[in-house]
Amino acid sequence: MKKIFTIHPLSLNIIIGTLFVRMMTFMTFPFLTVYLTTVKGASPTAAGAVIGISALFRLFGGFIGGHLTDRFGRKKVMLSSISIWTFVYIGFALADTIPMFLILNSLSGLCSSFFEPASKAALSDVTKPKNKLLVFNLRYTAINLGAAAGPLIGLQLSTAQSTIGFWFIAIINALYALSLLITFSHYHEDINNESEAKEKVTFVQSLSILKQDTIFLLVLIGSSIGIFGYSHMNSTLPQYFAHAPSIEYGVSLFAILLVTNAITVIVVQFPVTRIGKHFSPLLSVMLGTTMVSVGLMLFGLFSNPVMLFISMIVFTIGEVMMFSMVDVLIDEIAPHDRKGFYFGAMSFMTIGGVLAPVVGGFLMQSLGFHSGKMIFSVLAICSSSGFPILLLASKLLQQKKNQIISANKGA
Repeated sequence: MKKIFTIHPLSLNIIIGTLFVRMMTFMTFPFLTVYLTTVKGASPTAAGAVIGISALFRLFGGFIGGHLTDRFGRKKVMLSSISIWTFVYIGFALADTIPMFLILNSLSGLCSSFFEPASKAALSDVTKPKNKLLVFNLRYTAINLGAAAGPLIGLQLSTAQSTIGFWFIAIINALYALSLLITFSHYHEDINNESEAKEKVTFVQSLSILKQDTIFLLVLIGSSIGIFGYSHMNSTLPQYFAHAPSIEYGVSLFAILLVTNAITVIVVQFPVTRIGKHFSPLLSVMLGTTMVSVGLMLFGLFSNPVMLFISMIVFTIGEVMMFSMVDVLIDEIAPHDRKGFYFGAMSFMTIGGVLAPVVGGFLMQSLGFHSGKMIFSVLAICSSSGFPILLLASKLLQQKKNQIISANKGA
């Protein structure tokens, strides 16, 4: 607890801001498809397109946002993107047509892809190495607390029936932007301004640097496969539980499992990360992908509620091992003057989230909902294929560290 008082004010600002922004986001966006289909008369396909377009823009926008973060500095990118984001949310509150929602969620995804790598790079800049695991995990905790509280607030405000929730997000975002402006101004001298690259490297040059980093590319591919496995919780699992003949009251059961997931994340996060401190972040990500795969396999093997709860706990521990360590891992392997670009490039992991509902839907349609064992066996095998890729990255990273140690001894 004492360590929290050693965290830089900018880091605390980002963590607290993340908590409230994510709370407001989860208050509205989970209900947006319901609002579009019931109030605006949109088809399920059109509503899905509105939601999916944001992920598509985040997928490619992260590279650009990360590059701009290194080129022009964290402060400029964070303040400009969150300011634009505020007006985007006001647009959501006033929007009346499906094309408008489509455009606005595209812009929202783009703002996210700029702000996220900049804020992570800022956390890295102002945090001492011994505190980085704590700071990144506090941010992860803030996201999960927001995700747990947001939907409950949304139900109370009936955000599935109106766009009133977006006014709340806009107000919170504006306050967050103001607090960041004050913090950057007040602590200007001790905030690490090396984030502005001394050498103005172009976007193409940054991509060239990235292509030559074999370790990072392997981590990116392996983590994307891990995200593919995790993303079935929000796409394949709810459909399977709703229609599988072997599971009674599947929709209600799945809702309880989601609560189990949120509680498990909060309970196990810090014990898991305390253990993870004694091992490399990459090892934690590797084990996390494995446990997610095992959790998927268990979902297909059992229909008994008790065993399904155990399956969710296993799955969630894997989730925590992946997500709580991936930012620390990227911070470790990224060059100091390219942290923003590397954090931005990690947005490519969302391709796993894009592919998961397609593959899961195809398997359920082809094999039928009665074939749970086969469906989740295939998904588990696909998800576990990230392990050998991450294992290779681990070996190369260890070789690189040994070479640096040898070179230092030689000097």
